[in-house]
Amino acid sequence: MKPVKVGVLGLGVVGGGTINVLKRNATEIARRAGREIIVTSACARNLDRERICDTQGINLTTDPLEIINDPEIEIILELIGGDTLAKDLVLIAIAKGKHIVTANKALIALHGNEIFEHASKKGVVIAFEAAVAGGIPIIKALREGLSGNQIEWLAGIINGTGNFILTEMRDKSREFNDVLAEAQALGYAEADPTFDIEGIDAAHKLTILASIAFGIPLQFEKVYTEGITEITREDVSYAEELGYRIKHLGIARKTDKGIELRVHPTLIPHRRLIANVDGIMNAILVQGDALGPSLYYGAGAGAEPTASAVVADVVDVVRALTTDPENHVPHLAFQANSITDIPVLNAEEMITGYYLRLNADDKPGVLADVTAIFSEHQISIEAMIQKEPHKGTAKVPIIMLMQTTIEKKMNAALKKIEALDSIDSKIVRIRMEILK
Repeated sequence: MKPVKVGVLGLGVVGGGTINVLKRNATEIARRAGREIIVTSACARNLDRERICDTQGINLTTDPLEIINDPEIEIILELIGGDTLAKDLVLIAIAKGKHIVTANKALIALHGNEIFEHASKKGVVIAFEAAVAGGIPIIKALREGLSGNQIEWLAGIINGTGNFILTEMRDKSREFNDVLAEAQALGYAEADPTFDIEGIDAAHKLTILASIAFGIPLQFEKVYTEGITEITREDVSYAEELGYRIKHLGIARKTDKGIELRVHPTLIPHRRLIANVDGIMNAILVQGDALGPSLYYGAGAGAEPTASAVVADVVDVVRALTTDPENHVPHLAFQANSITDIPVLNAEEMITGYYLRLNADDKPGVLADVTAIFSEHQISIEAMIQKEPHKGTAKVPIIMLMQTTIEKKMNAALKKIEALDSIDSKIVRIRMEILK
């Protein structure tokens, strides 16, 4: 059979890594795909820039439409990022009947519903394994390997920058801002790190995972999102003392009332495997009714780890070229007419445990007032420690672990406690999950 010709939009880290893997492993890839795969054209804004890949034999251009309009190119690799130009180019390519492989989580999370609808009408495939957790094949696992399961919940460390920061804070007792500066110097965080440290990047990825896990539309705007900027080294230390570690998790859980979609710092028991995923690594824990828990671990970013997922998608698309479009694996795992708009719960309806840190006056009766308010709201305390008073003040830190309760009850209780004259107005709250 004749080779499949591929065009690459974007020659940055992921684009360059993808070309390297396709060239280096060409023979093995052809054995798996059943046909040779050749990159014939690639697009970049600056053709004079030094590349991490060998572009010999590849037509280079600054015009992406030159590639999209090439009738011999069957697969377009969208590796430019963003959700504006990328969306326009992808829709044009779909209209031309091109199959799409992308590593663009924002594109899929924000515009996937529209893109998949167009793709289905044209009978083309949109493959996006690399959009979540880099090289970890979590989308394939959810969409195919676990298709015999009802997914009950999933929880993931799906942003390596945040995980690196929290790991350094724990292992070296460092301050958040110091570690962030190092992450930027190492290239783990952008000059503007907002998407990573505020949880937006993780929310994009969670949107995609939840849609595939539960057969619901992509709904990024409904994800409760909280970053890690307020986490202190003291909280990291206190959590460790209590047998927990703080991780920035994306959590999707199906309940009787609807779907919980949330990204936030989370205490998890240190004995859990996912609690020991450190540095820039990613991991996703999935609970299926038949399989039980399964953990997917690996590099969540980087040139060749991400290229690993991009190339795997290319192989899948090439295999699909000879099959009936009606029999392709559905983009979001469920048949398009079976996607169900199950309600996504408001943040106040979430149910979880809590870590609380209060700064209280060091005098009799204060703790009794606090516990009385929790009792009034039917919230139970699981564990509590009181630390030495802060130097130069009469305030003592009190750390509490609270049993699972609905968020709105905790909100009401904390509002009353923060109003007490004996309590500093701001109580630190970190949610807690046992993950079993």
